[in-house]
Amino acid sequence: MQGQPMIILGEDSQRMKDKSAQEHNISAARAVAESVRSTLGPKGMDKMLVSSMGDVTVTNDGVTILQEMDIDNPTASMIVEVAETQEDEAGDGTTSAVAIAGELLKNAEDLLEQDIHPTAIIKGFDLAATEAKAAVEDISTEVDPDDEELLKKVAETSMTGKGAELNKELLAQIIVDAVNAVTVETEDGEHVVDLEYLNVETQTGSAAGESELLEGAVVDKDPVHEEMPTTVEDAKVMLMDTAIELEETEVDAQLSVDDPSQLQNFLDKEEQQLKDLVDKVEATGANVLFCQKNIDDMAQHYLAQKGILAVKRSKKSDIEFLKEVLGANVVSDLDSASEADLGHGSVTRDEAEGLFYVEGSNEDAHGVTLLLRGSTDHVVDELERGVMDALDVVAATVTQGQVLGGGGAPEVEVARRLRDFADGVEGREQLAVEAFADALEIIPRTLAKNAGLDGIDTLVDLRAAHEDGQVSAGLNVFTGDVEDTLETGVVEPSHAKRQAISSAAEAANLVLKIDDIIAAGDLSTSGDGDEGGPGGPGGAPGGMGGGMGGMM
Repeated sequence: MQGQPMIILGEDSQRMKDKSAQEHNISAARAVAESVRSTLGPKGMDKMLVSSMGDVTVTNDGVTILQEMDIDNPTASMIVEVAETQEDEAGDGTTSAVAIAGELLKNAEDLLEQDIHPTAIIKGFDLAATEAKAAVEDISTEVDPDDEELLKKVAETSMTGKGAELNKELLAQIIVDAVNAVTVETEDGEHVVDLEYLNVETQTGSAAGESELLEGAVVDKDPVHEEMPTTVEDAKVMLMDTAIELEETEVDAQLSVDDPSQLQNFLDKEEQQLKDLVDKVEATGANVLFCQKNIDDMAQHYLAQKGILAVKRSKKSDIEFLKEVLGANVVSDLDSASEADLGHGSVTRDEAEGLFYVEGSNEDAHGVTLLLRGSTDHVVDELERGVMDALDVVAATVTQGQVLGGGGAPEVEVARRLRDFADGVEGREQLAVEAFADALEIIPRTLAKNAGLDGIDTLVDLRAAHEDGQVSAGLNVFTGDVEDTLETGVVEPSHAKRQAISSAAEAANLVLKIDDIIAAGDLSTSGDGDEGGPGGPGGAPGGMGGGMGGMM
């Protein structure tokens, strides 16, 4: 048996080891990064994403693009997770995080070609990431959470280049007002932003400039009966998450009747049961009802007779938000409902827009709604994505209290400091630290490229400015000049930058640590050379898994 290979994998299994596995993983990750790089910055381009169902999304939001892409490569999925983590933790900077991760792996590939062991690269990247986050902290500027002008600049910077840009000044003011409305200062002086008390609603048919911030909630529903009142000043509101209808039997049943009177008697009893349910609503003192489920047609009639305004099939999110706005409890069982469960406020109907405006009168109840308007569904969807990112970064700025200049300024400054730091690092890890510094500069280079400028010339100018001590020197993509972005109002929250560096470094290290891929099925992700996998933009040899079936 000596010299005879031992087959331990199934016929359809495939395996890659060592350099082949590393090349495969790095190529897949880089392909993902390159797919979103052109969307970075104020001059970034949009992507049109068409789902298998034909739904069209037009956006330049990094995490949205990656989530909508049909990615089945496991390594590429790790890079998508970088964007999702960045979105969850910081709210913005997803494209930057993915671009840095891709560039880290590109530079790591060059080091691997020089026979530098992956563990040395990983250690160097860890050292660099720790030093980079400390450098970001050092160059950050403390801000007063009450500084509305600076907060507006943070919001405008986030929205520039997105669908919200045309009306960014108006929207920035609305966003800052919205965040202030849901910010609470604790006893020890910290500011806590609770975005759960902020609801975002969208409406088509109007211009984005007509968006507004409203006290209370907005419900895009119609009354269930035309005879119901549409405006209730002294509203006593019941919120329900169960249906007002007769429960169907769980088993099939047949009704046998001998004469029409028996059938009528049966129908009368059903009607009485529905009437009893409505009576229970009225008994609590409620004059407005928002129901998450259905309301039977007969029950609608009785509610209208009693002058109770009712809305059916309200969104669960609306019910939860109304609970906060009105100080109400959500009722699941009418038998146990009481006046104590009701919320108090006012309900007003705008017939032209088809919206209910709900305001609470309870001092403990609070909540505001950001009503975004746009001409079409695609416009309003992209507007919402831009505004949500801006809300998150303004909230992070208020909570963390630190900002940086934008336009690539932090990346160039941190890269400069990392190169100085690398001089004191021993061994081959020094090369990894320098590679990390180079990777960070992908941000200003991409910003320049997307603006039609020369990336190398821009980077040279930026490096020169930072060598002269201009910590906030960044690129103005509109003029092509290097300027102090902190002074000109291009500002970003420090938290987003630290998170991007951390997420990118961890993802790169995770990919580099893999030296063996064992797949139950086909490993090849190459297509015709135009797809976003190995053999496509990543530049790896096509058919990476070919001829590997049945390997040891």
